[in-house]
Amino acid sequence: MTPTDILTRLADASGAVEAVPNDVAAYRSLSDESLNEALRSHARLVRMVEGRGAMLAGEVARRSAPEFGHDGLAQRTGHRTAVELVRATTGATAREAATAVRAGLMVQQTVPDAATGEVVGDPWLLPVGLAVAAGTLSPAAADAIRDGLGSPAEGVTGAELAVAAEQLCDEAAALDADRLHRRARELRDLLDESGIADRERQRRARRSFRFWRTGEGMGRVSWDLDPESCAVVGEIFDRVTSPKRGGPRFVDEAKQAEADAVLADERTTQQYASDAFVQLLRQGVDADSSRLLGGTPPAVRVLVAAESLDNHRGHGHLEGEHDPVSIETVQRIACSAGIVPIVFDDQGQGMNVGREQRLFTRRQRLLMAARDGGCLWPRCDRPPSWTEAHHIEFWDRDDGRTDIDKGVLLCKYHHLLAHDHHWEIHRDGGSYWLVPPPSIDPLQQPIPMPSKSAALRELVRAR
Repeated sequence: MTPTDILTRLADASGAVEAVPNDVAAYRSLSDESLNEALRSHARLVRMVEGRGAMLAGEVARRSAPEFGHDGLAQRTGHRTAVELVRATTGATAREAATAVRAGLMVQQTVPDAATGEVVGDPWLLPVGLAVAAGTLSPAAADAIRDGLGSPAEGVTGAELAVAAEQLCDEAAALDADRLHRRARELRDLLDESGIADRERQRRARRSFRFWRTGEGMGRVSWDLDPESCAVVGEIFDRVTSPKRGGPRFVDEAKQAEADAVLADERTTQQYASDAFVQLLRQGVDADSSRLLGGTPPAVRVLVAAESLDNHRGHGHLEGEHDPVSIETVQRIACSAGIVPIVFDDQGQGMNVGREQRLFTRRQRLLMAARDGGCLWPRCDRPPSWTEAHHIEFWDRDDGRTDIDKGVLLCKYHHLLAHDHHWEIHRDGGSYWLVPPPSIDPLQQPIPMPSKSAALRELVRAR
């Protein structure tokens, strides 16, 4: 294809987009179904456009490589780097331009070197570059895969990372860039379990607490927490502010009275949290935590397979945190906090209490938290502390039982949505499926509800 062909087709594509109505009234005339379809079509168009943009940025980077010195394309046009040139030309932010350049370089490596025939760059990212060029993967998603998988090391080969990269490209259609990054890190940890302890130490080394006074007499804090510290502070924050944020409603009368008092407080959630943490600091180690934290000190729950503890191998997961922790960290926490065994069957289910018990028990809730990992609704990131136990067979309508396999964790928003708009949840084998109402999907195609618990997924895979 000649340069003229490329420019002509870009101009034609621009004209085609300009032909799409820009009148708000046209979009208001769309039905809900048509609006969603238009949004999906737009997303496909954006991915294709961004893919071509990444290819252009990658070519700019190739022609601006450091070995060209002042003769490089960016340098000759008065820009220090390719990112600077892309940013100035497109009006993108520095971060967007850098992402486009990195994605473009992944596309560049899909073409072997003309002289040697070798792939230049990171060969394990070849599937990612091909997906960007095809317009099925956005530059942001490509960057998430690259950063999440990392590089080959002692324990994980480039070939293994290439297989993982191809798998992530297939999964990307159902994941946004942030979730794709977490998924990439999860696959890296599965491939490179021996490196978990090193990555844990690296995250811990980045912890910091910074305090400074602003010019208007206020103070400000910036606190970077390692995962274990984050689990502690996160649980305190959730317990202090849960009523303000619409936390679980189905609690005993005493706790409900406390929650109502917090909800009626005129302070905002942020003000309430600030005052609570200041009070905790004032009281220090001798504080009566029951007044602020509901009767028990903050706790960190660790999910780990019994065989991993017995064999002193493997890793565990802090509840509410995505990245795994080393078996040494698990053993240290278990030594100070003790162990509560939770037994799952082969389909990931546990203890039952039958029909007589209306609400799920605390022990069942702990088990469901370990199984579901938070709100089970697709794409919801609410942790277990934000959720309520939902009977998938309704207590009144279906004569449902309060059994583990008949319940799932949903955040308050999705719990209300399920009841108010008649979404159904069915269980097939060990999996849960979300069935939309006919008003959303006339065919009522089931939507998978995979567990958010990385620990349980790994246990099922191992078995």
